[in-house]
Amino acid sequence: MKTRFPFKYGIAAMTELPHVFVELGARRGQEPCRGLASEGLPPKWFTKNPETRFEDDLPEMLQCIQHAADCVASTTHESVFEAWKFLHDEQDRWASKSAEGYPPLLAHLGTALMERAMIEAYCRGAGLSFAQAVKENALGINLGSIHPELGGSEPADWLPEPGERIIVRHTVGLGDPLRVGEIAPEERIGDGLPHALSDAVKAYGLTHFKIKVCGNLDTDIPRLMDVAEVLGAASPGFKFTLDGNEQYRDIATFREHWESYRREKEIAAMLDGGGLLFVEQPLHRDFALEERVGDELAAWPEAPPMIIDESDGELDCMRRALALGYCGTSHKNCKGVIKGIANRCLIEWYRRNRPEDGPWVMSGEDLANVGPIALLNDLAMMSVLGIEDVERNGHHYFAGLSMFPDELQKMVCETHPDLYAMRSQGYASLVIEAGRLSTKSLGTAPFGHGLEVVPEVLELLGPEGLPD
Repeated sequence: MKTRFPFKYGIAAMTELPHVFVELGARRGQEPCRGLASEGLPPKWFTKNPETRFEDDLPEMLQCIQHAADCVASTTHESVFEAWKFLHDEQDRWASKSAEGYPPLLAHLGTALMERAMIEAYCRGAGLSFAQAVKENALGINLGSIHPELGGSEPADWLPEPGERIIVRHTVGLGDPLRVGEIAPEERIGDGLPHALSDAVKAYGLTHFKIKVCGNLDTDIPRLMDVAEVLGAASPGFKFTLDGNEQYRDIATFREHWESYRREKEIAAMLDGGGLLFVEQPLHRDFALEERVGDELAAWPEAPPMIIDESDGELDCMRRALALGYCGTSHKNCKGVIKGIANRCLIEWYRRNRPEDGPWVMSGEDLANVGPIALLNDLAMMSVLGIEDVERNGHHYFAGLSMFPDELQKMVCETHPDLYAMRSQGYASLVIEAGRLSTKSLGTAPFGHGLEVVPEVLELLGPEGLPD
């Protein structure tokens, strides 16, 4: 899939990426059932090594996916949870023993893909929607085995009733043009979708934003001043998060940058005006959960709320982060559905039992998700978790479902008329109104997307086999 324009984040500028689909066949009792899952494979997210190229990283992603598929094949389990736990443990063992030394975030890309396909296959076989399966704990989730604080409870004890709309938190990438006049004539896009931030605000009615910083004050300060000016004019009263994208090695350096931001009145007004929700993963994953971070955060009582994202590779990472002084974590389906449910339940445990020590945050973040599978899985999950605003960027950096055959695009529009519509340019794209997405039609599907797992649909998704 090729982007509409480069998506700059952290140490990468994404211009294209492979998108992988998983088809899983299973039996529930004696009855066959099938499930689908998919994932984009973005550069420099699952691993962030500046010394390698994407061509070096991609084979590792594919090996983790293939191993997970091989591992779960021809096994039998008492529940989806038991199948997931078996796969998770096996993937852990394999990754730790491999010569390549796959880190958990990368290794469990494979786990999370198989997990989603297993969940959908089970829900299809049981005649349940994903929301029903979670509410009834039909998946058999043992929360206490992940977080001891939750022992003896079930997801429904902690999760709210799913809503029908989610607020879009729009990504402002490091290279995104802020105003139309900043776009050179030869770089303007004629696909009918907004390009500059100011146009996106008008087109979608945006009120929430995720602003990326790069860790260089000479770049970040003028950029933040520009963003504050554009959003202040286009979306008064806007809410926002700052994404540090792992650009700092310690809290002390991030604190210096934070205080430098606040010496600029335009930025200080934005940071102190009540619109800041939290700061996401300022520290590099190699240092973010070190014990010294707890001392550094304790020495900064005025620090903004901070969450982890890329550091959340293992089942206990969020608990370790909370103990250090972070206020939560993000959810991405690529980090695991069952893990995400358990983390969201633990956040609610903290809200009920330690409200004075909060705020406690479970955010929803994107990974350039697009339909017809991954984005709808993601929205169904966010709805079940009760996350009110979710970072969305796949619809901004990719032109809707234009990379898929017309027949599939029309199928998605018919299945989800509240979520997708055909544009006059001849392709389907998300319907975002007043800065919100509808999740109503997702609620009755086995896991959001509602497509039938039949040969005719599978052929529309692309050829078999992992990419070269």
